[in-house]
Parts: sequence; structure tokens; C-alpha cells
Amino acid sequence: MKKKLVVLNTVIVLGFGSVINVPAALAETTNDLQNQQTQIQEERSEIKSNLSEAEAKIAEVLDELDQLAEQIERVNEAIEDNKKIIAETEENIDDANAEIEQLQEEIAQLEKEIEERTELLKDRAVTYQKNGTSVRYLEVILGSQDFGDFVDRVLAINKIAEADADFLQMHEESKQELEVKQATVEEKLEELNDMKAELDDMQHHLLNQQEQNDELKKQLKAKEKETKTLMAELVEKDEELASQEADIKRKIDEERQRQAEERRAAENASSASSQTTTASTSNSSSGSSQTLSSRSSNSAPAASGDIQTVISAGNKYIGNSVYVFGGGRSDYDIQNGRFDCSGFVRWAFLQIGVNVGGSTDAQKFAGRQVSSSEMRPGDLVFFNTYKTDGHVGIYIGGGQFIGSQSSTGVAIASLNSGYWASVFNGRVVRVVE
Repeated sequence: MKKKLVVLNTVIVLGFGSVINVPAALAETTNDLQNQQTQIQEERSEIKSNLSEAEAKIAEVLDELDQLAEQIERVNEAIEDNKKIIAETEENIDDANAEIEQLQEEIAQLEKEIEERTELLKDRAVTYQKNGTSVRYLEVILGSQDFGDFVDRVLAINKIAEADADFLQMHEESKQELEVKQATVEEKLEELNDMKAELDDMQHHLLNQQEQNDELKKQLKAKEKETKTLMAELVEKDEELASQEADIKRKIDEERQRQAEERRAAENASSASSQTTTASTSNSSSGSSQTLSSRSSNSAPAASGDIQTVISAGNKYIGNSVYVFGGGRSDYDIQNGRFDCSGFVRWAFLQIGVNVGGSTDAQKFAGRQVSSSEMRPGDLVFFNTYKTDGHVGIYIGGGQFIGSQSSTGVAIASLNSGYWASVFNGRVVRVVE
């Protein structure tokens, strides 16, 4: 009987030895996987930091493009206005040339009439000279029938002389008036030509500026494309690492499950063996089993609390979401991963029944403000982007936060480096104590 008890005790001890040794063997594999997981997480953190920097660069480029678009619009408007002024000036030049041409025709006609009248007067003067003025006057006067006719003839001769003089004077005045008008129009034409030359020079400079703006726009577009390509590569790499991380997590879970199953199998084997021993041996075995069970229970992960639910709620959207201004407020947006920053934070806290409001202005008053040195997982962190407190995320520990970023959608980013570190304003709000 004593020999039999010794054999049974030996079996029990060996059974305990196998239970204790199994976790030690598996722990090595689990630790290796966890080390790989940590390494991947560090790589992903670096990638997300680079994505944040690229996002900032794109924001700068887009801002420059907006400013350039305004400048291009101003230049184009100036070019169009200048074209209108040039067209009006050219029309005025054409009108002035036409007026000058008309004046020149009128002056030519007057000169012709003056010349004809002058020839007529010359002929008359020659006739007076040949016949003698007094004779002619006497012929006209003596040829009168009576005194009244005599008076009429004398007056007629004087009027003819006066009419010739008046006619010549009138033509001379008309000619001078036309010449003054022509000089005025020619002066105006000279001013118009000077104005057109100045406008042409201005248009030349505006067109040069337009070309420079177009070239700058091409450069900025190329920079935007290059940065977006880099971001796409980073996102692709991050997705690849996320897949690897998920695979490693699955293997860790499988290892832990297998570990638990082997523990249970060993405990069941120990329990079956203890039933054939004496009561004291059975009690000892039972006590040992309880001790192992207690150790196993202590090594199991703790259940997630409310804050852990908030933090992990958005993990399913990482790499599977898009930033949409005003997004996250409808079932459609939530089902399709369409969030803006405050919409995502609101949705995450609604998973534990807490409404923090739907905007960054509301969310910064959703709880108690604490110092950034006291920051803990679940706290809201705020950033000065396009305005004060323009962006919000949820701190997850380790100098990182999760939020919906404009370039990546829902993603984890670093508070300690890159773009987000530079715009973090130190505001921290604790919603759940």
C-alpha cells in the first residue's frame, strides 16, 4: 500500500510539472509575437507621424493654391478690364481719325471755294483795270433812267464790292476755325495714342504675370500630387503593417487559447488522477489545482471599462474611413465610416451613453479641464488648426491619440512629434472620471 501511494504521488507531481511547464514554453512564443507587435506599432506610429506632416504640407499647398487662385482671379479681371479700356481707346482713336479726315475734307473744300472766288475777283479786277474803274462806274451811273435808278445802281456796285470782301472774310474765318478744330483733334489723337501705348505696356505686364501665375500653379499642383502620392504610399504601408499586426494579434490569441486549453486538459488530468488517491492526497491535489487555477485567473487580461470601450470603438474604422465635414451625425455616415473630428468623438462616447456634443466648441466644455501633465486615456485633446480648438481627438496613452483626420480619416497619431505636436494647444478635458 505504501509503495502504491508513492507511485500515485509521483504521478501527481509529474502532472503538476507538466501544467507548470506548458505556459513557460508557450510564453516564449507569445513574447516573441508581442515583441513583433510592438515593433509594428512603433513603425505604424512613425508612419502616422509622417502622414501628419504630409497632411500639414498638403494643407499649406492648398492654402497657397487658394491665395494664388485669388491672385489669378484678380489678374484675369484686370486683364479683361484693360482689354475693354484698350478697345474703347482704339474706338476713340478711330473716331478722332475719322473726324480729322472729315475736317481735312471740309478745309480742302473751303480752300477750293476761296481759290475759285479769288480767281473770280482777280478776273473782275483785271476787267476794272482794263476798262478803268471810273469808266465802268460812269457807264453804270449814266445808264440809269432816272434818279431812283441812279441811286439803285450806285448802291448795287457798292454792295457787290462789299459782298466780295465779306465772302472772302467769311471763308478765311471758316478756314481758321477748321484749322483750330483740326489742331485740337490732332492733339486729342496724340493723347489717345499715348494712352494706348501705356495700356499696351500694362497689358504686356499683366500677361507676363498671368504666365508666372500659371507656372506657379503648375508647380504647386505638382507638389500637391507628389505629397499625395507619398501619403498614398504611407497609407498603403500602414495598411500592410495593420494587416501584419492583426495577424500577429490573431496568433497571440490562438496561443493564449491553446495555453488555456492545455491548462484545462492538465487540470482535468490531475483531477482524474486525484480521484484514485487517499483523501489527504486528493485534498492536496485539489488544493494544488485551486492554486493553479488562481494563477491562471490572475494572468488573464482585465475586462475593459467604459473608457476602454470609447478608445477601442473606433479601431474598426482605422484604414476604413474618410474625413467628411459634418460627418458622423447620421446612420449612413456611421455605417460608411464618414466622420469629421468632433463627429467621431461624439460617436465614440455615445458607445457608453455619454453625449459630449457635436462640435469642438461644445466638447471643450464636456468635462473637467485638466493639465496636460495629468493626461490619461479617454481624455479629449485639442489642437489649433484652422482656428483655436479647431481639431479634437481622444488620448489613448503612450503619447498618442485617435481621431478623424482630414487626410486619413480615423487614425492614430502622435502627440509628441510631427504636425500634431506643433499644433497641440495643451487643452485636455476629462469627460469620465
